[in-house]
Amino acid sequence: MAGFVLRRVLIAIPVLVGISIVSFLIIHLIPGNPAQAMLFGSNPTPAQVAALETRLGLDQPLYVQYGRYIWGLLHGDLGTSFVTGRNVADELWSRAPDTFALSGAALLVAVLIGVPAGIIGGVAPGSIGDRIGRLVSVSGVAIPYFWLALILTLVFAVQLRWLPAVGSQGLTYLILPAVALGWGYAAVLTRLIRGRLIEEYHAEYVRTARAKGAGGSRVLFNHALRNSVIPTVTMLGLQIGNILTGAAVIEVIFGRPGLGSYLVNSIAAKNIPVVQGAVLFIGVAYVLINLVVDLAIGMIDPRTRKPVAT
Repeated sequence: MAGFVLRRVLIAIPVLVGISIVSFLIIHLIPGNPAQAMLFGSNPTPAQVAALETRLGLDQPLYVQYGRYIWGLLHGDLGTSFVTGRNVADELWSRAPDTFALSGAALLVAVLIGVPAGIIGGVAPGSIGDRIGRLVSVSGVAIPYFWLALILTLVFAVQLRWLPAVGSQGLTYLILPAVALGWGYAAVLTRLIRGRLIEEYHAEYVRTARAKGAGGSRVLFNHALRNSVIPTVTMLGLQIGNILTGAAVIEVIFGRPGLGSYLVNSIAAKNIPVVQGAVLFIGVAYVLINLVVDLAIGMIDPRTRKPVAT
């Protein structure tokens, strides 16, 4: 197990280096001058823009800026926001709980809808429950989550006035964003679990268990569903990362003060340290989540711990 953990950690290191490079370069590929954007509205002169670029270090070559960026990361410093003058790490941590709450709620919606729908469809293909589950699956895949967010807001917030649409003052403000973000991932879960269960129910070991007198619930939970856990856990880990990135759009639509909306506003303002820090933060979270998933799968199925033969 120790060797398995070490291999996974060594694989994650170059990925993290790549994320640092991408997070540094991506903002420099966006057209526009950060100093000009910061001075927008004050009719700055070229001399004022040049002076601000010098003060921020933006007039230096990219490799020098990247070296300073990496040096700061090694010391736990993500830089200082060009707009507020505050430490970027402090600003990101102050907004992270709201994004994590939205992502967790969306994942809960996906599990509560997708797992039962997938089990019903896998156990009884063609039944009414299976048809409803397939409807959930098709609608979740076909409807973009940002469009679903607008429809949910129009129906439940504007017309029916059952739920609030904008803000993050309580749990009721979390319902519409979580459903909008989690519905599509519920569809993926439904399709995966349904397909795996149908496949497992045709396996020899299931027929053998039934021949020995095992009941339906025992066949489901002790055999078929248990052997469907590994791909489900893998997919859930990937979806958590996707949910974190999808939260950016949902936060903008519902006016939530999380990492996503903060990142979007910082991109518009060319606030380089914040954009770099936010992209790095989300990327590292994605890598760590996948690392935890790999370790969990290794604990569930010892066969996955063996190194791949070359």
